[in-house]
Amino acid sequence: MSATAAVPQVETPFRRFVSEFCASPLAVGGLVVFAIIALVAILAPWIAPQDPYDLAVLDIMDGRLEPGSVGGSGITHWLGTDDQGRDMLSGIMYGLRISLLVGVGSALIACLVGASLGLLAAYAGGRTDTMIMRLVDLQLSFPTILAALMILAFLGKGIFNVVIALVIVEWAYYARTVRGSALVERRREYIEAAMCLALPTRRILFNHLLPNCLPPLIVVGTMQIARAIALEATLSFLGLGVPITEPSLGLLIANGYEYMLSGKYWISFYPGIALLITIVAINLMGDQMRDVLNPRLKK
Repeated sequence: MSATAAVPQVETPFRRFVSEFCASPLAVGGLVVFAIIALVAILAPWIAPQDPYDLAVLDIMDGRLEPGSVGGSGITHWLGTDDQGRDMLSGIMYGLRISLLVGVGSALIACLVGASLGLLAAYAGGRTDTMIMRLVDLQLSFPTILAALMILAFLGKGIFNVVIALVIVEWAYYARTVRGSALVERRREYIEAAMCLALPTRRILFNHLLPNCLPPLIVVGTMQIARAIALEATLSFLGLGVPITEPSLGLLIANGYEYMLSGKYWISFYPGIALLITIVAINLMGDQMRDVLNPRLKK
């Protein structure tokens, strides 16, 4: 018998989260798929068969080739080409870069803005809370896509402008979520103790209140990333998103829309499948995170 007893391992919150998250095969599959998509998007300049927006390598004679065809440059276009002779597989790889950049970037900025205002509203209360929440109600009363279209009609096309538009239409979701959680934490003893010690307001908000509001914020942030990617694709499809000189899944779908009835389905079909897989993978992760972080909502 061993002289020393085995030391039991203490299950940390992170380990518990990982074990409960991995209990769902769908969530793990979504995480693996999203990791592959992100890796493909990052490595697109090195692994894509061609740069679909480099005019020097494009041949208009290769336009609308069927999947599996060999172009004039000797490249096998496994997913076909569009009307400009651009390789669809390469276009999807490059398009994922823009979609993920806009989706993740706008979600992070909106989360920062919304969470800060939500914390301030819950902590300050009174007129500050009323003013911020009336602004949230006003924002949420407008249809998201209509508000984004109006903003981009004023700002114009461009990746930066799309990010600004998405931040403006998304921040209210984060503000309402964080305010609801912060109102509960605001009445806890540790917040009252911090106030009695005359700690700076910024320290109370971000060192004490915010960490205890992270679980619902993470869930909402995951869902909003998928929502932002879908919104960017919709705006680009309507012609008010990223410019035509930039690859985007929404633009790729729009490029093949007029050829759908003529049998050239692949120009819109494969980018649409890539967009669908990306959104579904993110939503699968978000659903499991919601169940783990808030067991009361578990189905």
